[in-house]
Amino acid sequence: MIQHGYTPKFAVGTVAGSSVLGMLIPPSLLLIVYGFVAEQSVGILFIAAIVPGLMLATAMAVAVFAMAHLWPAFVGNPSVDDMAEENLASAAVKLLPIAALITLVLGGMYGGFYTPVEAGAAGALVIGLVRRRLTWGRLRTVLVETGHVTVAILFLILAANIYGRMLALSGFPQMLSSLIADAHMGYYAFMAVYVLMVLVLGMFLESISLMLIVLPLTLPIVTGFGGDLVWFGIVSVIAVEMGLLTPPLGIAVYVVRSTINDPRVTLNQVFIGAAPYVAIMLIVTVALIAFPKILLLLL
Repeated sequence: MIQHGYTPKFAVGTVAGSSVLGMLIPPSLLLIVYGFVAEQSVGILFIAAIVPGLMLATAMAVAVFAMAHLWPAFVGNPSVDDMAEENLASAAVKLLPIAALITLVLGGMYGGFYTPVEAGAAGALVIGLVRRRLTWGRLRTVLVETGHVTVAILFLILAANIYGRMLALSGFPQMLSSLIADAHMGYYAFMAVYVLMVLVLGMFLESISLMLIVLPLTLPIVTGFGGDLVWFGIVSVIAVEMGLLTPPLGIAVYVVRSTINDPRVTLNQVFIGAAPYVAIMLIVTVALIAFPKILLLLL
């Protein structure tokens, strides 16, 4: 993007800001973890996340379009003359496998034919075989990486289960609920405090660890208010996304900066470039809290 004329802060900010969409748009690892902790259906969580995910992606696309026209100094002066050989047909061919895999996963999940894991694994395997890109060496690497990720997640879930049981035995959630009741904190006030707390903790903690620590404390309170746990899960994921992009210790920002060996890109530029996307996520979060029925459009 920088080579094509975009400013460094816009280029890295767009990469950092849009990268967190993967946590919300299914299949999402965070929603799987939330479904286990909150004892909610992962399939229903995936379906509920489709509309907010599309809302967030559309809002980001509109923001990029608006910044390009209203704030050109921030975006830069891009040129795509050297990409003239790319056309609609060639782009469609390149996107076809991805679109087919998304359709397979979401369509089968929505229709109840198979689980997201089954659809994703089988679909990716077929695409790899058809394109002749899958070798025995690559298959072994994928299996080993999958094993590492799965084992790490299972250990985290096991620790969260023990942690949740410890909290239940200690009576801390009940005490926290009593404190909120004594403070006469309403539902929307609690949600505002919760989003702020997750945003601050997200500056210091990794996303899965953050959810495993916070959810056992807040889920009983949400249930006490009569809130829908599926809706609460989507709001929680977006709030975690914001925390990963905010200074001074936004983990996603540090990851983007650490992978770029370019002296023109500084950590400050990544934070500045990601700031518009944090604002967009905050607006979408407020909209979901004010109008929770948005999540029920596909349920």
